[in-house]
Amino acid sequence: MSTIYILWLRQVKKYFRSRSRLIGSLGQPLLFLLAFGFGFGSIFRQAGQGSYIQFLGPGIIMMSVLFTAVFSGIDLIWDRQFGFLKETMVAPVSRLEIMLGKTAGGATVAAIQGALVFVLTLIVGFRPNDWFLLPLAALFVFLVAILFTALGITIASTMQDMQGFQLIMNFMVMPIFFLSGAIFPLQGLPFVMDIVTRLDPLTYGIDGLREALTSVGKFGIATDLAVITIIAAFFVVLGSYFFERIEA
Repeated sequence: MSTIYILWLRQVKKYFRSRSRLIGSLGQPLLFLLAFGFGFGSIFRQAGQGSYIQFLGPGIIMMSVLFTAVFSGIDLIWDRQFGFLKETMVAPVSRLEIMLGKTAGGATVAAIQGALVFVLTLIVGFRPNDWFLLPLAALFVFLVAILFTALGITIASTMQDMQGFQLIMNFMVMPIFFLSGAIFPLQGLPFVMDIVTRLDPLTYGIDGLREALTSVGKFGIATDLAVITIIAAFFVVLGSYFFERIEA
């Protein structure tokens, strides 16, 4: 357990030491909130959907969590290239503990990023319907962070090239985000589009967060929570499998 804690603490400290990274990572969510939130707000109201900021806020929070979590796999490739991973591997600890520590650290950083973006949404006008449901919202954020951190580590475990990892992640992340219902309602979609959104794991994270914060959802909190938990557990197991076979 001490190894998991040390690796967790290392990643969290690295995040807070990089002030430029901390501030810069808020730029894209703020741009989306302002450009989409106010740009499409009038159209959304005319369609009878209410406030677009209220709809968009949970999606942008999860967007930030997704990007931060999945790209945490870069740290694994970075550690491999500069020798830190080899030093960790020869330590008298199991690789499973190392993987769990890195996953916990990356997920914590992504969850903190989501909390900061939540503050941004409050500044631009988003308001939760029930503040007492914030712990439930935090649970969805953390589960999504674990899921995509484990996914990032899974893919990074099979690669040694940082540029190749970034290309693959960019190819995956944008469809995952845009097909999750983050910026458009999931009701009334064509059949094929509806199936695709249901296959997107982020869909259930955003739907659950949106229902916790605004009481508006499609699948129900219980379904969202069950699906996210199962998929997160699957990717943690899968990531552990590939990490056990990694060559430092």
